[in-house]
Amino acid sequence: MTDTALDLAQKLIACPSVTPATGAVFDALEAMLTPLGFEVLRTVDGEEPDGPVENLLAVRKGPENSRHFAFAGHLDVVPAGHGWSTDPFEPEVRGELLYGRGAVDMKSQVAAMAAAAARIPAEAGTISFLITGDEEGPAMFGTRALMKHMAQRNVVPDLCLVGEPTSVNRLGDMMKIGRRGSVNIWLEVHGTEGHVAYPHLAENPIPKMVAMLAELDALVLDEGTDWFQPSNLEITEMEVGNPATNVIPAVAKARLSIRFNDLHTGAELSDLVTKIAEKHGGIARPVISGEPFLTEPGTFSSLLADAIRAETGVEPELSTSGGTSDARFLKDVCPVIEFGPCNATMHKRDEAIAIPDLETLTRIYERTARAALAL
Repeated sequence: MTDTALDLAQKLIACPSVTPATGAVFDALEAMLTPLGFEVLRTVDGEEPDGPVENLLAVRKGPENSRHFAFAGHLDVVPAGHGWSTDPFEPEVRGELLYGRGAVDMKSQVAAMAAAAARIPAEAGTISFLITGDEEGPAMFGTRALMKHMAQRNVVPDLCLVGEPTSVNRLGDMMKIGRRGSVNIWLEVHGTEGHVAYPHLAENPIPKMVAMLAELDALVLDEGTDWFQPSNLEITEMEVGNPATNVIPAVAKARLSIRFNDLHTGAELSDLVTKIAEKHGGIARPVISGEPFLTEPGTFSSLLADAIRAETGVEPELSTSGGTSDARFLKDVCPVIEFGPCNATMHKRDEAIAIPDLETLTRIYERTARAALAL
């Protein structure tokens, strides 16, 4: 393959792929990987409302009993929004920046992974690509479904690198060796509607909801751990939907989100909130979107750090900060670490990656994969 990572990134960005991604963007990636000797499997998984979702599993087998290194990521993007200085799905190079939706999160990383794989001979070992079309969406039928296809085909990597944008101020200054878990909980308190002048004939759910939220907001879940920041509970929505000034409403609703470290589980926190909700006459509906994980510092983080230092001269910080990613699922398959470019413009208008960083990232991915396969 003679295309550079920049060429490949432009091809991917040019395919509109607002989550859930399907079709053309996967065609483009398949066209990149097939000439490199990868066997490509494309699947469509799930049903409405959270599906169907297209996913891609590509494997280039090395010698028998050789090690297996996986690149993982996603081709779906968040909606472009308004106010771009260029068409978000027409990649544009201006100076040393490549603009387009997905330039940072994370089509450029998938392109860099493909360019890196092109430089690694098949005899070095097995390389796979685990690519979903639903990381930015509900993620119900993305990587989790892809893992089932992997299990059916006995695709078990030894190590996996996810290309999420982890760097903060310059390429290489941070990698993610873990992430906090996430649970969203919908709350409801039901009452009896009635005229405000006759409160004895009604039951107002709002005071109960306010008391419930006050108790939840006052919770101190923990003080953090050696690798994780403190868990936090945030009230993200409160709704009554009462257009009348003289009516006691029948129901009050709220939603909260908890990001939690490895001192907790999603089930434990869901149970805690449910009990508090019931205490105040309410009900809770939790949805756990991921459990916390930590890839203990060791061989994997060291070889990635070595590659980063060799190409940038930067000493990367090992972190568990930030939101969730598909690494929360892949950690059940093998050790996983996330590393990618600066995240300052992800999900923003005029999203852009520095073109020199794109080539450097390709070399870091190549070094990391070669070192992992040689273990």
